[in-house]
Amino acid sequence: MERLKSYIRDIPDFPKPGILFKDITPLVKNPATLRLAVHQILHPFLGEPITAVAGMEARGFIFGALVAWELGVGFIPLRKPGKLPYNVHTVSYDLEYGSAALEVHIDALEPGDRVLLIDDLLATGGTAKASCELIEQFGAEVAGCAFVIELDDLRGREMIGRYRVHSLLHY
Repeated sequence: MERLKSYIRDIPDFPKPGILFKDITPLVKNPATLRLAVHQILHPFLGEPITAVAGMEARGFIFGALVAWELGVGFIPLRKPGKLPYNVHTVSYDLEYGSAALEVHIDALEPGDRVLLIDDLLATGGTAKASCELIEQFGAEVAGCAFVIELDDLRGREMIGRYRVHSLLHY
C-alpha cells in the first residue's frame, strides 16, 4: 500500500482553508497504480455473491465502474440531485457544513441484490451512510463498503459500522 500512498498528492486549503485534500489524480493517471488500487479494493469481496457495484458521484464512479467490470456485474451511479433523467429514489443527509442529497433511478436495483459500495474517500461517513440507506430502499443488501482512502481521525467508519468496511490507505 505504500506504493499507492506515494501517488496521493496533498493539496492544502482545498476546497476551503484548513482542509488538506487527498488528490487521487496521480494514482488514476498511472495505469499500474490504478489497476493495483482496483484489485486491492475488490480483493476481499472476490467469490462473494455481489450482483452490482454502486459508486458515489464523482470519484466513486472511477473506481466503482472498474470494480464492477472486474466482477462482471453492473454499475449503479449514485448522483447529485437533478442529474438523472428518469424517476429516482432520493436520500438527504447532513454534512459538517450543510446538507446534501443523492439520487438513483427507481429501477436501478431489485430486492435481494447484493451491492458493493465504492468511493475514493471515507471521511465523516455521512455520504457513505446515505448511500447505504439509498441502496436499502430497494430491499437490496449492502455487501460491503470499500474506499481507496480513509481519514481515520474523522471516524467515518463508526457512522457505517454495521456494514463491512474495507479501506486501502489510512491517514
